[in-house]
Amino acid sequence: MAFNKPAEIADIAVNVGVEKVASPITKMLVLGFLGGAFIALGFLLDIRVMAAMPAEWGSFITLVGAAVFPLGLILVLLAGADLITGNMMTVPLALYAKKITFTQLLNNWFWVTIANLLGALFVAFAFGHYLGLTETGVFLDKTVAIADAKIGDSFLHTFVSGIGCNWLVCLAVWLSFGAHDFIGKIVGIWFPVMAFVTLGFQHVVANMFVIPAAIFAGHATWADLGSNVVPAFLGNAVGGAIFVGAIYFVAYTKKKTATK
Repeated sequence: MAFNKPAEIADIAVNVGVEKVASPITKMLVLGFLGGAFIALGFLLDIRVMAAMPAEWGSFITLVGAAVFPLGLILVLLAGADLITGNMMTVPLALYAKKITFTQLLNNWFWVTIANLLGALFVAFAFGHYLGLTETGVFLDKTVAIADAKIGDSFLHTFVSGIGCNWLVCLAVWLSFGAHDFIGKIVGIWFPVMAFVTLGFQHVVANMFVIPAAIFAGHATWADLGSNVVPAFLGNAVGGAIFVGAIYFVAYTKKKTATK
């Protein structure tokens, strides 16, 4: 099976970052909406699968739920969408390579985050609330339990958990850039995403779905969402921009950039 070496992946990631900041705002909003919706759909599937399983299966329930969650990132990367957590790696790489400005980075991050939120809220309201997929019986119980666990963490705990989350998510993106075919990309995405979900790490866009789903059911508040997404966003940013982007830039791209 053909694949790109890490140095080649670094070049691909830089070019992706340049392409993303060059997109018009309309494109960022449309693809960002899809990105938020796709992650929410993966989380909705996760909830429906886990809640329907026998309680005596214990931690195996979490593993099975985590095994279906990667649907969201697979759709983002292969069907085409924009996700802030992935952009937290590719766009900083373009910045480190001096191919974009910091203002362009902030512009991209702002619009994609807003669009991701809108996409996640749409799924939470239309499918979770209106269709009742997160508001009936065991499905409501599971949704509320997950949301309570997310908002129950302290600022620092959420921040550190966010680092772990996006370290793994951006490694999934990195591996997908390394594969030349759909099967290879799916495998590369699957295991890091399954790992972060199984470990219970905090993903800002996923939380933009599950916490509002609990809010629409009357079990949380918008203040709870705000208190969670800020540290989750910051932790995700560090995980993507530093633990993947900066480290791989130093390892594979810095010398080439300096010699140009």
